[in-house]
Amino acid sequence: MTILRNIFFGLVGLFLALPLIVVAGVSVNARQSLTFPPQGFSLSWYAQIFLDMEWRSALIASFVLALSSAALAVMIALPLAWFLWRRYAPWAHIFQLLGVAPFTLPPVITALGLLTFWATTGFYGQPWTAVIGHAIFFVTLPLVTISLGFSAIDRSLVEAASTLGGDDRTVFRTVVLPLISPYIVSGYAFAFVLSLNEYIVAYMTVGFTLETLPIKIFNSLRYGYTPTMAAVAILFVATAGIVFSLVARFGDLPKLLGAMTSSEN
Repeated sequence: MTILRNIFFGLVGLFLALPLIVVAGVSVNARQSLTFPPQGFSLSWYAQIFLDMEWRSALIASFVLALSSAALAVMIALPLAWFLWRRYAPWAHIFQLLGVAPFTLPPVITALGLLTFWATTGFYGQPWTAVIGHAIFFVTLPLVTISLGFSAIDRSLVEAASTLGGDDRTVFRTVVLPLISPYIVSGYAFAFVLSLNEYIVAYMTVGFTLETLPIKIFNSLRYGYTPTMAAVAILFVATAGIVFSLVARFGDLPKLLGAMTSSEN
């Protein structure tokens, strides 16, 4: 039974990995065509991402947008999670629902709402609107992870620090923040990776005034298919793998994902 189970899960894993294998094969195609198996081998399509001015600009725009929006999402989620943990007012959970709502709605609904808002206020097309849009859309991720961090804190530590004369700011800086730092980093990582790949919200808020990699791929489709698009997809996957590997290496990944320790069971 163990052998059959291993074979079954191996086949399931292979089935799930097949699209990635095909895309990876296309990305090293020597010819300018999306054919698999690849006809020859070439890494020139990966080099084009960094050497071609248009692709390089889109790459920089994507990383700047992801870094900025993830930071803003954490800045929104951290005080909200802190307030929800410290206060027991029933109405406070309304803010938690508002924080989760953008991510639970279909992306096109959130994108249309942001488009309407920025067009009404006259800021449509400004690059910083995409940062705010992504931060609102992905704030759920750091809110969930940071809330997990707060829930894992032994409240007796906070009470002891307060008894010793620490005010809320001091207790937060010296006791709470070091304990929840891994959860902040993981929330930032989740928001960063998803922002890097997001297309709909970015397109609906800035149009073509800020061309990120997903928007660049969409624009390039009008002129044909090139293996550079597949190379960008593999770059996205590799970036996500590196980010989450670092989170797993320097943090307790099961705990960051909400698993309880043996003392909590």
